[in-house]
Amino acid sequence: MKILFQGDSITDANRNRANIHDLGQGYAKYAAPLIEAAKPDTSFEFIDLGISGNRSDDILARTQTDIIDIDPDVISILIGINDVWHRHSHGREMTDEQFEANVRAMLERIRHETHAKILILCPFLLPSADKEDWRDEVERIAAIVRRLADEYADAYLPLDEKFAAALPTAPTPMHYSDDGVHPNAAGAQFIGGLYCEAILPLLS
Repeated sequence: MKILFQGDSITDANRNRANIHDLGQGYAKYAAPLIEAAKPDTSFEFIDLGISGNRSDDILARTQTDIIDIDPDVISILIGINDVWHRHSHGREMTDEQFEANVRAMLERIRHETHAKILILCPFLLPSADKEDWRDEVERIAAIVRRLADEYADAYLPLDEKFAAALPTAPTPMHYSDDGVHPNAAGAQFIGGLYCEAILPLLS
């Protein structure tokens, strides 16, 4: 069974791009062995094609080569935070309407041109003093992702809500991320466990 991790730097996580089976240091690295342990009689091929810095338009542009041509049995998608970040850091405007159109176009192709089941992960923002003013934008993007997941996804993982529920009992506000966007080892492990729980119903 072929599982494809697709997304931006959170999925890329410093993977070796010369080896599509290298899962980097992020959540994919933690999710894969949990999935294998939960389904010991299934042979899995894990592929990570997340690319750091990608926005929704970038992943849409590589839908053919990096999704459809891979022909996965299950694809997970985590995108959205760079559509917000690049407005602030690069001056690259991405309206909510453009974001929704990009993700919808991608999901339409996946739904109609592959047999893959779809797991959508919601973008999230963790505590960070220099990004607090992003919160409203991230919540708007998250709402769009949730709406599209209702239309297209076989499973949905509300990461922003999951982190919000976990933070009150975390040792520090920065426990899961050093910059509010990129999970550290604790954050990646947290996502990996949730990912395994979300994807297992799709693997029967």
